[in-house]
Amino acid sequence: MPEWRVKFIERIPRTPDIESFRFEPEEKIIYAAGQFVQVLFDETNKNNRELNKYLSLSCAPGKTHVEITKRRSNSAFCDRLWSMEKGKTVLLKGPMGHCLLNETNWKIAFLTGGIGITPVVSMLEFIMDNKLPADVWLLYSNRTEKDIAFRNELDAWSRLNHHIKVAYTVVDCPPKNTACFSGIINENFILQKVPDYLERIIYIFGPPGMVTSMKNLCSGIKCHPEKIKIENFTGY
Repeated sequence: MPEWRVKFIERIPRTPDIESFRFEPEEKIIYAAGQFVQVLFDETNKNNRELNKYLSLSCAPGKTHVEITKRRSNSAFCDRLWSMEKGKTVLLKGPMGHCLLNETNWKIAFLTGGIGITPVVSMLEFIMDNKLPADVWLLYSNRTEKDIAFRNELDAWSRLNHHIKVAYTVVDCPPKNTACFSGIINENFILQKVPDYLERIIYIFGPPGMVTSMKNLCSGIKCHPEKIKIENFTGY
């Protein structure tokens, strides 16, 4: 599998505990929207799970930079990532992942939560950059309103393209913004927001527990198994 040397150029806060890290590759990295890479801080032992982690690329292909996004945690990997100085390099391995856009059906629904938004951002930015004929519903769940990552970008894309529709929901407290809903993504929320869900490819991204819950939910409302695409996020 290819490995790529990249130089750290920029750090962008997304929420109080989520940040994006942009890198300039020495040579162009070819990947598809929605794919992920392994970040290798320990190049001598690539099986080091403490210092080498898998992260989705949170930007569209075709740019001069690549971007990963991470929630801060008490880990050796985060310590290394957050302490990176501009100009320092790191090795990326990949790309990986098969949960990609289906260009035979542009009717899409994304069900995601928390940091699971990263591959969705890559896909939506790719749709916007290339003016693709996608009809998208994004249902995005978080603990609180302040935990909504990439909200500025998501709101901007939905304003610019009326075929991209976004509904936020928060769990821990009633949202202050009337554009948000309170609660989890459940059957009623899907039926209310995406009544034509049976016509759509449904992408589910997030931690394993959420992915399992959303997959079971989709099965319960008779989604065709071949139209459900999943990616589990582990160890983030």
